[in-house]
Amino acid sequence: MPDTLIAQVARWAREVPDAPAYTFADYLGDGSRRTYTWGQGDLKARALAVRLRELARPGDRAAVLAPSGLDYVVAVLGAMYARLVAVPLFAPGLPGHAERLVRVFSDADPAVVLTTTAALPAVTGFLAASPMPVVTVDTVSDLLADEWEPEPVRPGDLAYLQYTSGSTRAPAGVEITHGNLTANAAQLWEAFRARPRTSVAVLWLPLFHDMGLVATIAMPIMGGNQAVFMDPVAFVMSPVRWLRLMSEYDDVFTGGPNFAYEYTAARARPEDKAGLDLSGVRVMLNGAEPVRPGAIDAFDAAFAGCGLRPEAQTPAYGLAEATVFVSAMGRDEPPLITGFSRDALREGRAVPCAEGERSTLVSCGRPYGQRVRIVGDCGEVPDGRVGEIWVRGPNVARAYWRDPSRSEEVFGADGDWLRTGDLGVLHDGHLYVTGRIKDLVIVDGRNHYPQDIEVTVQEAHEAVRRDRVAAFAVQGEETERLVVVAERSRRGLDADALEVARAVRAAVRTKHDLSVYDFVLAETGAVPRTSSGKIARRACLRAYLEGALV
Repeated sequence: MPDTLIAQVARWAREVPDAPAYTFADYLGDGSRRTYTWGQGDLKARALAVRLRELARPGDRAAVLAPSGLDYVVAVLGAMYARLVAVPLFAPGLPGHAERLVRVFSDADPAVVLTTTAALPAVTGFLAASPMPVVTVDTVSDLLADEWEPEPVRPGDLAYLQYTSGSTRAPAGVEITHGNLTANAAQLWEAFRARPRTSVAVLWLPLFHDMGLVATIAMPIMGGNQAVFMDPVAFVMSPVRWLRLMSEYDDVFTGGPNFAYEYTAARARPEDKAGLDLSGVRVMLNGAEPVRPGAIDAFDAAFAGCGLRPEAQTPAYGLAEATVFVSAMGRDEPPLITGFSRDALREGRAVPCAEGERSTLVSCGRPYGQRVRIVGDCGEVPDGRVGEIWVRGPNVARAYWRDPSRSEEVFGADGDWLRTGDLGVLHDGHLYVTGRIKDLVIVDGRNHYPQDIEVTVQEAHEAVRRDRVAAFAVQGEETERLVVVAERSRRGLDADALEVARAVRAAVRTKHDLSVYDFVLAETGAVPRTSSGKIARRACLRAYLEGALV
């Protein structure tokens, strides 16, 4: 493994300068594809680094406020070459994320902003109250690369700040070092068993998100591979574009959150599948949010006729504090789905059962190049017991940006273990994630996992929109009370709200022995989600208490 991943870019530029490195499919523009070879990408990154050294010093932050594209890749690599700390963000104007951008930008306190000519007007408006140097990446002359004088980048140097999506708290900047990034890219490489200069990454994930940044920009550097990617909006508008891109290559790895697989399967029409050949897809990582059996089954059913192998689907677990990747099913292993007794899970035990009231969980496989253990109130618990997932490895970040007390709490457990805040269990050597500690609904002393309740609610009536349900607890006089907020689906526009509420209450009472204190059937967009698509239950709770959902 190289000392730093960024050193590999220069290596590929020397050894295979004409090999394709990054290809952007511009579906939101003229539909063209643009490719930077390793030689071109290295040249442009070095030229940008020269410009950045004129404006900032090593260790200063460089905020990337740009849309997905080749310039974004150059911005991240150029900042790393210049020994600045990249802050991967997004161009102002991204719907639903204006407040987050303001908070994150202020917290990072950047010295310079990187953007593109097209995004410059929006960036200028965003910076009106606090002007600072702005570099449009697409206008930096390649000739500046001649002035480049390399400086050593050490594994312990900060590479970038990865801001968490904030599903249970305010976004925080995770300090990712060059060593962390290099280790995690190598761990993914081992898990995927990618072939140098042969395997192709095909992705649409946001580059400001941890999964998108590592899978699209970082991991291909390990073996001089090609990454082919598009803007996330292009995927949402037409998910078949993702499939068509994958069909063009013989050895593909890709990934996305659970909702992407459900969404793609639901949106694909018979005519969309014509000509698709997914037999070359080796790994389809499913992570960033809880993996649901229904999504796996729906995707398999939709595209089995297109050559998709069931074992290509690869459930995984990760988080920004571990750079991104922690565990996954092995390549060519089919997904492992296990039913556990719901009553036993409430008591903190994982007891497989074939029938009755059960929670069906998808295995997130085994860790690669790192250690995982499950910890309860009195320390590490044996296999089969539910507890908090702790992680240790060279990919685990060192701290939160400018937050020493919280850093010690999260990153300093038992010396150098990462407390993830996620609940899970090890069963037969596999990691199953059961939920978030802070999201547990505790009524009359019994634990209930909100995601189980949410699945029950969305299946109770067709008027409830799938994956737009938030279940959480509010404090009552003697115990917590369950509140459910659900968005109305298109098919349920004319449904009577009282009828929907009765169906939901009956389903939750039957399946969970739990009363719904309040049910809110809200309009589209009411249930907040994080940048990675997770239900933001804490934010929904705040909106409910403030009366913003009425």
